[in-house]
Amino acid sequence: MHFAVTSLLVTALACPIPDPAPEGRQVPYEPDVAGPVNLEAGTASVVSDGGQGVVLGLDAKRWTESGEKPAAPRRFVFLFDSSVRFNAATFPTCDRTQLDRQACPEGSRVGGGRAEFYPSGSAEVVVYNTKYADGTRGMLITIPAVGTVLENTFEKVSRPYRDRYTQASDEIFPPSTVPPQDRPVTQGFAITFGGTHGGRSFVETTTPVGGTVKFGVYSEYVTGQRTLTETTATRTG
Repeated sequence: MHFAVTSLLVTALACPIPDPAPEGRQVPYEPDVAGPVNLEAGTASVVSDGGQGVVLGLDAKRWTESGEKPAAPRRFVFLFDSSVRFNAATFPTCDRTQLDRQACPEGSRVGGGRAEFYPSGSAEVVVYNTKYADGTRGMLITIPAVGTVLENTFEKVSRPYRDRYTQASDEIFPPSTVPPQDRPVTQGFAITFGGTHGGRSFVETTTPVGGTVKFGVYSEYVTGQRTLTETTATRTG
């Protein structure tokens, strides 16, 4: 099933899309820059992890109508169906220090995938369960080949999203010394969240096999564009 892009730049300017996780970490301020309108599409999946839980999959593409480089992101917020629960507290964690030493504990890896760069090239994505110094839990989404580490925090979603989502994973791209319009971007990524350790599943859902699970991705770009893309997937055994 395909993502339906529910808002692009024109709609976002006329009627701002609500922030689904406003109580979480704040995006550092930097001025918007001129750039293209990003277009997005993708698929989702929910499959058994072989235990009591599931593995969630997202496969997304990003492009522009002109074929030029997409605008770089400031933030992604992954939105998960109200039936989905992350058992982060029952899994080993890996923090930035352990990651830098390549010493993440066994069982802390909770996902993976592949990133496709613009205009070409790809690299493996590895996801770790983590806990931050302030006690907040989340995930580190990493691209080891290029040294990318994206800190995600688990957040409760706000209204008006609560009718379909409960849990969010909030991912912020900190500003860098590279001008926003020159920052490297991905034109696609395939990522999974899930795994088992000690008889427990990292992700569980109360949705039965054959049932429908909702997903959303809220995006903010350096151009000021905001989008909300939503889809559903059928849980398979």
